[in-house]
Amino acid sequence: MKRLLALMMLGALVTGCSKVSSGSGAGENPSWTVPGVLRIAIQSEPKNLNPLLASNTTDVFVDRFMFLPLINPNEKGVQQPMLAKVVPTMANGGVSHDGLTITYHLRTDVQWSDGVPVTSKDVKWSWEALMNPDNNIVSRHGYDEIKSIDTPDPSTVIVHLKEKFAPFVNTFFTDSDQPYPIAPEHVLAKYPNVNQIPFNSEPNVSDGPFKFGEWVHNDHITLVANPDFFLGKPGLKRIDLKVIPDENTSVELLKSHGIDWIYQASIRTYPELHGAPGIRIAWMNVNGYYDLQMNTAHAPLNDVRVRRALAYAIDKADIVKTATFGQETLATEDIPNWMWAYDPAVHSIPFDRAKAKAMLAAAGYTPGPGGVLQKDGKPLDLLLVTDNSNITYKQIAVQLQEQLARVGIQSQIKVFPGAQLYAPAGEGGILQLGNFDIVIDGWFAGIDPDDSAQLMCKNVPPGGYNYSRYCSPEMDAAETMALTHYDKATRKQAYAKTQALLARDVPEIYLYWLRQEQPVNVAFKGFAPNPVVENWNAWQWSI
Repeated sequence: MKRLLALMMLGALVTGCSKVSSGSGAGENPSWTVPGVLRIAIQSEPKNLNPLLASNTTDVFVDRFMFLPLINPNEKGVQQPMLAKVVPTMANGGVSHDGLTITYHLRTDVQWSDGVPVTSKDVKWSWEALMNPDNNIVSRHGYDEIKSIDTPDPSTVIVHLKEKFAPFVNTFFTDSDQPYPIAPEHVLAKYPNVNQIPFNSEPNVSDGPFKFGEWVHNDHITLVANPDFFLGKPGLKRIDLKVIPDENTSVELLKSHGIDWIYQASIRTYPELHGAPGIRIAWMNVNGYYDLQMNTAHAPLNDVRVRRALAYAIDKADIVKTATFGQETLATEDIPNWMWAYDPAVHSIPFDRAKAKAMLAAAGYTPGPGGVLQKDGKPLDLLLVTDNSNITYKQIAVQLQEQLARVGIQSQIKVFPGAQLYAPAGEGGILQLGNFDIVIDGWFAGIDPDDSAQLMCKNVPPGGYNYSRYCSPEMDAAETMALTHYDKATRKQAYAKTQALLARDVPEIYLYWLRQEQPVNVAFKGFAPNPVVENWNAWQWSI
C-alpha cells in the first residue's frame, strides 16, 4: 500500500468519464444516491484501526479518514502542509544545509476529537511508538534514520538524523511507501505496546475529517463527519465502508447503485464498468506496479540462473494484454517511465522459452516424469501465493502457472486473505515470514523514487518490505548513494544503477506499471486522489 522528496512533480491524475444519463435534472443528484453518504466497497477488512499498525493500502486508506499526517501531497504529488504549517526545505530553513536537521512548525488550531490539542508531543511519541520493538510495525524505513527528536515547545518538532537521508521530508509522517499519520500520545502512551488494545478496534479519539462510528466485523465500518475538523465541516455526513471480498459482487452493486465506489478495483472489472450508466472510471497514476517477487532465500530461487530462466519463460506482454485489456504499460524495472528517476537505457530480460530451457539446463535441471524438470531427483516445484480477493492477481497466477509449465516448471497456487498475506511477522504474515516461493503482488510506493525499502539488505523481513530477501552489496551501495545525496542529478545516476542491477539479478519480475482504476458513482464530487492515497482531501468530498 503501495509500494518519499519534494524534488519532483508527479504526473497528474487522468480521469476518464463516460457520457451517462443521471435520470435527474441539472444540479440534482441521481435518485439512486444516498445524499451525504458515500458507500465504498473494500475487498478485505483492516486487521485493526490503529494508524501505526497499518500493513497494506486498505489499512492506510481507512486510517487516513480519521488521522492526519504532517504534510499531504495534493493530486499532482505536490507537498502541502497539513498538521505542519509549512513543508520543510533548505530554502526556507526547515532542512539544515548539512541535511541532518529537519524542523517542523505545527499548526496550533488542531485538536483531537476529545478537545485535547495536537502538539509536538504527539509527533515525538508516534515516532517512538514506531521504533518500539514490542510494537508490530511493518516498516520503520526512514524512521530508523532518526537519532533524536526535540520538542522545545508544543508547536515545534526538531528532528536530528543519524546520517543524510534525502527522502526524509517525503517519508516522515507523510505519503511515503508506508504512509503513517500522527497518533494521540495522551491516549496511547500508557501502553507498553499497542498491539492488542481497545483503541485498535474502536479509535474513539482522532483528528481527521471523519470519526469512528462502528465496526461490524466482516461486514462494514461506519465513519461519521467530524463537525470540528479544523479545515471545515466535511461535505459528507457519513462514509460506509462495506467489506466485500468478492469483486464480482462489488461490480454488480456498483452497477445497480448499491455502492458508490469500488476501492482500488482490479483492472479485470474494466470491460464491464467502462461506459456503464451512472459510473465513471478515474485513473490514478501511481509510483507502483504489479510484479512477481521471488523469495531469493529459498532454493532454487537463490540461484540467479533460475531467476533469469523464469524471466525468459514469462511472456509479460501476453499477461499484460490478457490481464489488463491493454490499459496498463509493460514495465521494465520498478520505477515507472513517467518519473524523473526512470532510466530508458535499462531493458529487462525478454521473453524467450528456448533461452529459459537452456539456462535451466545449465543450472543442472533435466526432464523428469511428466516432463517436469528435476535436479538431484527433486522436481522443480514452486509455491505461488497471492491475495484471494483480487481477480487480477488470481488470473495472473493461472497464466504464470501455465507459462512455467511450458518450460518444465511445476507450480502450486495458494491464495490467502489480504490481512493474512500482508500481516506483520508477529501475526503470522505469509510474506513477512517468507512462506512462499513467488508472490503475485502489487506495490504502491511513495511520492519519491526511493525504492530502498524493497531492495536493501537491512529491510529484509521481518520488519521490512524486502519480501524477495534480495541482499546485494552493489545494490546497497547504489541505494546509499541515492539516499545520502540531496541533489537530483546524483540521485538519478544512482537510480539508473539500481534499475540495471534489478535487470541483472532479477529478484523480482516487474509486469506492468500501475495506473490504478477507481470506478465511482458519477454523483461523487471532489474525488482527486494523489499518487499514493485516494482520500487525502476527503473533507472536500460530497455526494
